[in-house]
Amino acid sequence: MNHDPYIVKPGSQISLQKDYNPAYKCEFHQKTDAVKKLKAGISKLAEYQDILYAQNSYSLLIIFQAMDAAGKDSTIKHVMSGVNPQGCQVFSFKSPSEEELDHDYLWRSMKALPERGRIGIFNRSYYEELLIVRVHPEILKKQQLPKFPQGNQIWKQRFEEINNFEKYLVNNGVIVLKFFLNVSKSMQKKRFLQRIESPEKHWKFSASDVKERGFWDNYMDAYEQVFNHTSTEFAPWYIVPADRKWFTRLIVADIICTKLQELNLQYPQVSEEYKQRLWEAKKTLEAEQ
Repeated sequence: MNHDPYIVKPGSQISLQKDYNPAYKCEFHQKTDAVKKLKAGISKLAEYQDILYAQNSYSLLIIFQAMDAAGKDSTIKHVMSGVNPQGCQVFSFKSPSEEELDHDYLWRSMKALPERGRIGIFNRSYYEELLIVRVHPEILKKQQLPKFPQGNQIWKQRFEEINNFEKYLVNNGVIVLKFFLNVSKSMQKKRFLQRIESPEKHWKFSASDVKERGFWDNYMDAYEQVFNHTSTEFAPWYIVPADRKWFTRLIVADIICTKLQELNLQYPQVSEEYKQRLWEAKKTLEAEQ
């Protein structure tokens, strides 16, 4: 599947409104066709994850960013449904604790990085430091910074710091995949109303969700700045249409599988001496009465 419609080309200046359609569904006219292809992708992902775990050389960090109700949780649930839980871990980053505020803003993310052989998922991430903190700059005052550049200089500084951080990760075998689930404002409204009207979804809704919706345009501006400054050759951003969850899941799964395939993963090769010990063990077991 061609991923060009979703990738933010490094160095480009994109517009979410003009360049990306949240309702885009490629050539799929029937949901059932996409669901069938997704099932095959989930099965393939399970195979790649098994080899990744066995090879124990690379790790995969998957970052999900989105506005509320874009479907991050359900995408993680469905796409990773076939993966061995021993080889996958998910972290959801909420407001920083007192301990986390006593460290630099990347500290808590560093602690949660996946070990070699594992897939780590960040449900929101250090990019919140360029999003909610930019929309609500009063948050900076709580970060106990000794001093920081004024105006837009602090965001430029953090763009550079994050790019350097991700380059460091990639250089050390941590593959970084970054997804923005691009939901439309009208679809977000529809999903909010569904949460309010369905008792089993009440737990998903917070009054603050509607409050943050009032800053929609500010968030879109902040996201565009993130994409324009932190989509790199080594860690590009993928903007995935999110008005149709079944299509979102399909694209995310396909991109992950493609990236793992590109690594040319192989099961570890054992020495001839080790193989001989295996045969001897086999003979011992077969000789048991």
